[in-house]
Amino acid sequence: MSTLASLRLLRKPWNASKGNQSNATVGASSGWCQGLDIPNELFLVLGLVSLVENLLVVAAILKNRNLHSPTYYFICCLAVSDMLVSISNLAEMLLMLLLEHGVLVMRPSIIRHMDSVIDMLICSSVMSSLSFPGVIAVDRYITIFYALRYHSIMTLQRVVVTMVSIWLASTVSSTVLITYYSSNTILLCIIGFFLFMLVLMLVLYIHMFTLARHHLHSISSQQKPPTTHRGGSLKGAITLTILLGVFFICWGPFFFHLILIVTCPTNPFCICFFSYFNLFLI
Repeated sequence: MSTLASLRLLRKPWNASKGNQSNATVGASSGWCQGLDIPNELFLVLGLVSLVENLLVVAAILKNRNLHSPTYYFICCLAVSDMLVSISNLAEMLLMLLLEHGVLVMRPSIIRHMDSVIDMLICSSVMSSLSFPGVIAVDRYITIFYALRYHSIMTLQRVVVTMVSIWLASTVSSTVLITYYSSNTILLCIIGFFLFMLVLMLVLYIHMFTLARHHLHSISSQQKPPTTHRGGSLKGAITLTILLGVFFICWGPFFFHLILIVTCPTNPFCICFFSYFNLFLI
């Protein structure tokens, strides 16, 4: 197993440069390309913190009946997705620590099978973690633009079908990803999916922000004397920036990593970037 989350597609660039070992050597010889040595214990602590945080979100939604609505069901699913990532990383970190310290002895074939299961769980969680923010954005969009028809559009049956479909699609796609991890076509599909979700949220949230700004402007123009709507617009812009900014900052390095795997797996600069994946994983 690798020294960090053992996704095959992230190990691929190092194995793919068989005919370009000189480039890899040049890229790795520079001091600033040595990567960042992060102890497994740190990943273990971060995994525990993430697990507890997401458990609290799930518990709050399940316990509070006022939160039993489509929006919070989707948020609950998003928390479960992130929780599965934490659990899989925790399981892998614990297994690696036990193996490194000789506490646990296992046959290589069993380790490979466990590695595959953990990789599949991580990939499935990643796909669902990308999907549910987009679904939440669509739900918010329907709430604003189709307020009177919201409950007839977002029925409990449709909500359940949507959640089940996302989990099923994430499981199937993770199986395909693990099976054909060496195919650039698979990686391009994942990158395309990330860009699609990013553009979808960008378009929906900007449209919602534009409507809110127009609404504030209309209210301001009807009042005598007219009141300023600058503060409300600024708050909306800040909220929009936080929503999309955090999403992009958290996922950006990972998908930039995938783009480099497809475009320049043996380039010294790309190899140098690969060596810092521990930092991006945090």
